[in-house]
Amino acid sequence: MIGNVPGAVRPLIGFPALLRGHGFLVAPEQTVSFLEAVELLGPRTIEHVRKAAVATLAPHPEQRPLFDALFDMHFIGAFGEPGEERFEPDDEMQVQDDVGTEEIVIGEEVNETGQSATRAEALAVRELRVPDDTDALRRFGDALPNALPRRRGYRRKAARRGKGVDLARSLRAAMRNEGEVMDLKRLRRATRPRPILLLIDVSGSMKQRSDAHMTLGHEIVHAMPRVEVFTFGTRLTRPTRALRLRNRQQALAEVSGLVADWDGGTRIGDALEAFLAVPRFAGYARGANVIVLSDGLERGDPTTMIRAVNRLAARAHRIDWFTPLALDPGYSPQTEALRAIRPLLSSLGDASSTSRLCRAILAIGETRAA
Repeated sequence: MIGNVPGAVRPLIGFPALLRGHGFLVAPEQTVSFLEAVELLGPRTIEHVRKAAVATLAPHPEQRPLFDALFDMHFIGAFGEPGEERFEPDDEMQVQDDVGTEEIVIGEEVNETGQSATRAEALAVRELRVPDDTDALRRFGDALPNALPRRRGYRRKAARRGKGVDLARSLRAAMRNEGEVMDLKRLRRATRPRPILLLIDVSGSMKQRSDAHMTLGHEIVHAMPRVEVFTFGTRLTRPTRALRLRNRQQALAEVSGLVADWDGGTRIGDALEAFLAVPRFAGYARGANVIVLSDGLERGDPTTMIRAVNRLAARAHRIDWFTPLALDPGYSPQTEALRAIRPLLSSLGDASSTSRLCRAILAIGETRAA
């Protein structure tokens, strides 16, 4: 994509790519903001460009010396690599270089089997098939808007009881009674559905349920007004736009080509950290009903997953986690990370089949938020 832009812009686009190659978390939106900031400043000196880069690409204070060294090397030509100790991020997490893409790379190892939980990455193309339980999904979609928790909106509607007075209706009723006010018509605040954030695990340990989960995601997207869907394995991908296609077969075909890490490794903590690192993505979780479809078999550092879920829980209204391992009603988490985050979850439900998962999601409104 860099080859299709004017030559004067190429160094500006290349700098965020250089930062990603050295462990910085730079989202595509930040690259666009950097270009807009440079245009707005109309820079007269290179220091103006540096200030625009610091303001929009937001390096961590501990990474500022490395950031300045890379800036000088890229724009001024002051060669001389910074200290080696500054080039050692724990996990190589980078956003793909194409501006506007919504896929975040978390790892670059190779997975040889794809049969069990692993940290390694395996890139593959997968054809998603529509399951046979279409009628059950349609009934699920019809019942979903009334089953999930709602929030009070700002608009008011007519009601028998309420704190507000509907003056217009009260006066119309008085006119029918020769100007005598018999009773005051009331108003109350209407409720509106909370946004939904659906996180789907597409790693190798979840390969038996990936088709059903993506089909369920398509149904939820069309049943509710505000839904965002993300898949994670060794990459974080946002297939929401593809799932908005009305034709289910066509939507799943689009998703199958969009997601690149089917049946690969499991990096739940890193995926959630990458999600929260993009301000626009993190905003999708604010006040939302977060639904996670994953077995929770984290193969990375459990502290990363615990920290990320704590941050996610601070933004969300509630988090409901559904795993195919919860077939037994007495199921209890076995992994260290899932045991640690259990108090943050409003429910830990069964996702071993589509019918069980639909019932569990429809029961969300019956349990209190954690």
